[in-house]
Amino acid sequence: MAALDNSLIVGLNAVILSVDADRPQVLVVAQQDGEVALPFGPFDPDEHRTFEIGLRRWVAEQARFQLGYVEQLYTFGDRGREAPIAAMGDADDARIISVGYLALTPDTETPPDGGGIWQDWYSFFPWEDWRQGKPAVIDSEILPRLSAWADEAAVPGRRAARHDRLKQTFGLGGSSWNEERVLDRFELLYEAGLIAEAARDGQAERDPGCAGLGRVMASDHRRILATALSRLRGKVKYRPVVFELMEDLFTLSHLQHVVEAIIGHRLHKQNFRRALDRAGFVDGTGKFESQTGGRPAELFRYRREALAGLPSLGLATPRLKDS
Repeated sequence: MAALDNSLIVGLNAVILSVDADRPQVLVVAQQDGEVALPFGPFDPDEHRTFEIGLRRWVAEQARFQLGYVEQLYTFGDRGREAPIAAMGDADDARIISVGYLALTPDTETPPDGGGIWQDWYSFFPWEDWRQGKPAVIDSEILPRLSAWADEAAVPGRRAARHDRLKQTFGLGGSSWNEERVLDRFELLYEAGLIAEAARDGQAERDPGCAGLGRVMASDHRRILATALSRLRGKVKYRPVVFELMEDLFTLSHLQHVVEAIIGHRLHKQNFRRALDRAGFVDGTGKFESQTGGRPAELFRYRREALAGLPSLGLATPRLKDS
């Protein structure tokens, strides 16, 4: 068993992300209690030579999925985290340290029966998808309840600090919406007791009137997913990781839709393509995709070999003015 001593267990979690057309997806596994979880399991030093080998074995066993691109995300070790008991063995009295990994794949095929399930990642964070404008749940549910929570602070300084966090995370009072602060927004909602996990974990009483704040995940897996989305939204701007989500050949419209799905905003088409051309990430193939519903669109490929060893850049994400 993966115990460093009698009270410490190292767990491995995989956040596996893909984009099908313009549908951002995360691979989850069903739990006996009806919740869903990220693929996870304990690191066994006798069986797993490295953390990543252990992770790949757990994903293959639980999700029936073979990982491609993987990078270490974060180590989660806060005391009091709810342990995913079923897959952690004798974890009742143990401290769980989870090592999270971010995996990106262009594979959107449904795994075999008994494996993982692709779910829209915005079903867990509905306030993060601005592609059709500002999500209604922000004004109807989130802001009124967070404002009331901030006002409840007995100490004036704490009350002001809560309001300041609200402004910064949700882009109020002159602050702009920063799409990279997925984790900050989730943690604020958790601290305010508006997220169902807060009640489940004994951190707050659930407010039965607070609807539409996303699907629940096992343990602290929604927090781990929020961390992964924050990382990906930031990284796409300074590293060409988006191409790990693309097939070998793709249209520029498809590439734009994938980037929009990641950052949760519509992009200015002409500015996006001009920036893409300046960066030199892609080459046209002279082949065309005719299944576009309009004029045939040229297929492009990522210049992986040509760019190997050169300083890495990311994709520009110029938003539409009304996005």
